Amino acid sequence: MLVFPAIDLRHGRCVRLRQGDPNAETVFGDDPAKMAVHWVAQGAAWLHIVNLDGAFGDQTLDAPNVRRLQEICQSVAVPIQFGGGLRTLEDIASALGQGATRVVLGTIAVTDPSLVVEAIQRFGAERIVAGLDARDGRVATHGWQADSGESTLAVAQRLGDLGIRRVVVTDIARDGMLTGVNLTATADLARQSGLKVIASGGVRDLDDIRQLKAVESQGIEGVIVGQAIYTGTLDLCQAIAIAT
Repeated sequence: MLVFPAIDLRHGRCVRLRQGDPNAETVFGDDPAKMAVHWVAQGAAWLHIVNLDGAFGDQTLDAPNVRRLQEICQSVAVPIQFGGGLRTLEDIASALGQGATRVVLGTIAVTDPSLVVEAIQRFGAERIVAGLDARDGRVATHGWQADSGESTLAVAQRLGDLGIRRVVVTDIARDGMLTGVNLTATADLARQSGLKVIASGGVRDLDDIRQLKAVESQGIEGVIVGQAIYTGTLDLCQAIAIAT
């Protein structure tokens, strides 16, 4: 099971939000590339980078967070999973061209299935990940600000039919809150959808990693850790040792 340190970019800085609220922001650094180097030195085999400005629709993909993506890709040798504000094939091609190994499609994966199919055909299924942000069992879109009205499982199954192989599933209510991972919902989704699932939201400590590792065989491919490693409730080195 992979452990993905998260680097969330807003206005070029490394930040963390609570429950996806843009008004509940904590800044953890002005040099995301330096942060990336730090997590790789701790043993990270992948990094999860999010363009929050793009997710919130505050700006186009060209700056400043994409410049930060370039800097991160140039600073570390590990693969990069990148998402946030990718809504066209050109956006996807740009992110991959900047050095991302694969991209996470959020809102567009829910609202435009034809683009998902085109992206998989053009770039390959291993480079396209769907991001499902869940609130009360339903998928939220547009930077978590809108309710799609569809269940997480229904959307996951539909995406699987389109050719998606893996999804990042974020529990919005737990994200950034250090309240523990939603183990039951995450494992159920992996088992019922048949997709590879990367869990996100609420990870607090090593117990969360152990619990996810225990259900890895049900389809849990990885876990994204953010607030916990930035505030020190989770040691990344120990988490990786447990997960692998």
